[in-house]
Amino acid sequence: MNRFRRFIDEAWSELKKVSWPTPAQTRNLTVLVFTVSIAVGLYITVFDVIFLRAVALIPR
Repeated sequence: MNRFRRFIDEAWSELKKVSWPTPAQTRNLTVLVFTVSIAVGLYITVFDVIFLRAVALIPR
């Protein structure tokens, strides 16, 4: 039990050192992640369709 208590104390001490983002930073970074994810998804979709059509043109 003593080791567990020491672990909790040390973890709490480390969490106090963390530089937590502000709510505005969190919101902005969340929007950025969604935007980049959508952009990458569209990029992959476009090239997938292009390659799918290119492969369909190859005679069997």
